[in-house]
Parts: sequence; C-alpha cells; structure tokens
Amino acid sequence: MTGLVILLSLPLIGALFAICFPRDQVASVAPIMTLLQVGSAGMMIWRFKTTDGLQFFVDEVWIGDLGIHFALGVDGLSIFMIALTVLTWTVATIAASLRPVENPRLFYFMLALAEVGTLGAFMAQDLILFILFFDLLLIPFYFLIGIWGQGDRRAATTKFMIYTMAGSLLMFAAAIAFAAISAQQNESTFSFLFIDLIANPVGASTQKWVFAGFALALLVKMPLPPLHGWMPDTYRAAPLAVLIPLSAVVAKLGAYGFLRIVLPLMPEAVSAFDDVMLVLALIAIVYGSLMAFTQDEARLVVGYSSIAQIGFVALGIFALDAKGAEGAILQMLNHGIVVVGLFLVIGYLADRAGSERLSQMGGIARNAPVFAALFLIVSLATLAMPGSANFVGELYILFGAFDGSFAYGAVATVGVVLAAVYMIRFFQRTMHGPGGSAESRELDGAELGLLLPAVLITLALAVYPQFVVTRIAPAADAALQTIELPGAETVTEEKTESPAGVPRAGQGRSKPEEPVQ
Repeated sequence: MTGLVILLSLPLIGALFAICFPRDQVASVAPIMTLLQVGSAGMMIWRFKTTDGLQFFVDEVWIGDLGIHFALGVDGLSIFMIALTVLTWTVATIAASLRPVENPRLFYFMLALAEVGTLGAFMAQDLILFILFFDLLLIPFYFLIGIWGQGDRRAATTKFMIYTMAGSLLMFAAAIAFAAISAQQNESTFSFLFIDLIANPVGASTQKWVFAGFALALLVKMPLPPLHGWMPDTYRAAPLAVLIPLSAVVAKLGAYGFLRIVLPLMPEAVSAFDDVMLVLALIAIVYGSLMAFTQDEARLVVGYSSIAQIGFVALGIFALDAKGAEGAILQMLNHGIVVVGLFLVIGYLADRAGSERLSQMGGIARNAPVFAALFLIVSLATLAMPGSANFVGELYILFGAFDGSFAYGAVATVGVVLAAVYMIRFFQRTMHGPGGSAESRELDGAELGLLLPAVLITLALAVYPQFVVTRIAPAADAALQTIELPGAETVTEEKTESPAGVPRAGQGRSKPEEPVQ
C-alpha cells in the first residue's frame, strides 16, 4: 500500500476506530487520530522531489470497460493543498472536541468523510475519480450543517446542495462527453486518465462547451460572483469547526480544478474565454472587498473577504503567465492558513462577547495582549502587508496580471487597498473598540495551542516563501504549456515532456518517471 493510499485511508480509519469507543470518549480519540495524518503528510513533503514531476503515483484499473482508473498522484499543484487539508482538518477536529457535540460518533465520522473527499480530489489523476471525490464531500457537509448547524440551517443546506449539485451534474456530463469525443476523434482507447486526455485533445468547438460545464461547477465551489449565492446562508449556519475546512480548503478545490483540468485539457477554450474569466475575477475582488467592509457579522466579513482573495487566485490563473499561476497556488495556501486563524479568532471573540457581531465586541486588547498580538499578525497577513507570505503571493499575481494587461492589474490593485480597509476595521473594532459587552480575558492554554500553529506557519511562509515557490513552479509552468494567446507564442517554451511528468498535447501517453513509493 503506497503512501497516498495510506494518507487517504487514515481519516476514515480514524473515524471508524473512534466509533468503537464509548460516546464520552470519542471526542478525545478523534483528535489523536488526526495527528497521524499530520505525520504522514509531513513525510510526504519531506520525500517530495522538487525537480521531479508526478510522484507517489498509483494507477489501478477500476472499471476497465469504461476506462476509469483508480489513479492517484502528487505534484507541485497538489502537494501543499494536501498538506493544508490535513492541517485544517486536524485543527477543526481538535476545536470541535473542546465543546460538547450531540451524537459525536456521527459528527466525527462525517467530518472524516469530508476530509477523504477533499484529499481524494487533490490526489486524483483520473477525471471521473476527481468528480467522484469532488461530489463525495458534499454529502457529509450536508449533514454537518443540516444537523449541527445553527439558525435556518435547513434552508442553508438546501441552497448549498442545489448550487453545488447543479454544477457538479453539468461537469459530470461534460466529462463523459469530453472523453468519448477524445477517443473518437483520436481513434484511441476510451480513458479518463488526465495523461491520456491531454495526449488526445479535442477540437476547439468541443472544448468551448465542455469548458462551460466545468467552469460553472468550479466557480460555484470557489465561489465567484454571480454564483456565490449559497455562501452567506451557509456561512451563517455552519458550525465553526465545519466552517473552517469549508472556507480554508474546500473553496480552493474550484481553483485547483481550473489548474489541474481546465487549463491543460481545454487550452483553446481557455484562450477564448480568458477575458471573461479575468473580468469575473476582478468583480470578485472589488465586490468581495466592498461587501466585507459593510458586514457586522464577523463570519461574513471573512466570507466576503475570501471571495475577494479567491478572485486574486482566479486572476493569477487566467493571467496565463507563469508568475501568476505560481502566485495563485501560493495564495491558495496562504489564504487557507490565514482563514483557519481568522475563524478560530471569531470563535474566541464570540465566547467573550456572547455574539459574533462586531457591534457587540470591543476592548479585548485591554487585558489580552497576546490575543491581540496574534490576531494582529493574522490580520496583517490577510491584507498582504509587505513581509507576509500573502504579500509575495499577491505580488506574483499582480506581476502576471500587469504582464497581460495594465487595466486588469490596476483594478486588482484597488482590491489590495480595500483589503486593508476591512481588515483594519475588523481588528480595531474587536480589539480596541468602545467595549460593547465583550469580556476582556487572555487566551487560555487550549485556545493558544490551536491558534499559535497557524500563526507560526504564517510567519514561516513569510520568512521563507521560496520553500513553496520552488516546489510549485514546475507544475504551474506545465499547466500553461499548451495554451496560446491570440497573436502570441505559446506561454512556455516547447519541451519534450512537461515538468509535471505529463506529456504535452499531441504526444503519446507515458507513465511518470520512476514513482516515489
């Protein structure tokens, strides 16, 4: 059994193991099991070879007649997304264990099942397998929000499922049509493997309508306006322990899908719809920032700011520039870690104020200087203060945007300024505001133990972002290799084989170089 299969299995094994314990002990066992995943993911990063392509590769025929493989692999696009997933779910599981949960066995089982779906989507190297994991995680989130949520949770889960399932069904139909047309046009074996689909491209007209099906599903997941309608109600209803992975990781699956699937498989459609996607990204940046500034609910401040940040990610992707793509991946990681810290802070603030509304918070910093200092670090990282890893990510993205169009880069720069406005407002209102009904007390040991790792990782990435950049650069470049802009040369130089171990369009299928086991 390879490392990827073990890592994918650990959450479910842990959940099943926890079920065997008495109800009052499940909350103690579940966090311990998540720490095994941290060790497994850490070993994977340690063994990851920067200069190699697809690694830890697994390829077993699953449904041979339909060309579906159980194919898993890791490269620069996914290595840190997998690490972020493991870290986020560990924090969420520990945070949940600190409070009593009704029916804890079912809760932790659903939380683990959501992690399996997320990890599987980041590891999948087969199109149907990706969609299977992509949709699998919707089931546990439906129950996690519908059963353990708050407020009008049933309406929120209904809207969440309608939006996401509608997009997923379109993507599923588009995937089947894409593989069938690819096999027919190239007279090749019917297959859903990414390396086979890239090696057997389809025509431009087919790419365009398939692109539409994939784009709708992925934009809903991110979410980007105008397909973000599920976000406010879902963010209000979800328990904080569920909202942490939903916002920090699951929302990144949409952007990852564009990098992993859409850019390499549909290069001509990407060139055709590039301006449309860039406009949507800019709308998200400005709209999300303005809405974040107007919110009184702390959750929605972070929710709308996440729309703005994922807008920057989309801008980096569709700048169709190597620097922009690298910045997009780096920013997905940075934002995910920062969001973990922000939602932990919101939970701590709510415990002190008895509410998550900014108007009822204030004055926390009087007797909680450590809390205020850690929150300030997270806030400054969110607004991409120079010296933070978020600053490096946005700098890469803006370089890519300005290379493509000065106008796009200029509008995106406005979003950087707006981020400073809403995050400074959030920090000042809660830490140095007039007081409200908030209880001013310092972080206890458990609160500090959860928040401090997120802050330390944020600082580490700020000091040495090159640790991530050098590992993501080859895969980011490879994702852009087949794309040509109108009147321009191919985005990256012609190579016999891409740095990600994936053959360029038009070449025959080849397995990755000796996979790391």
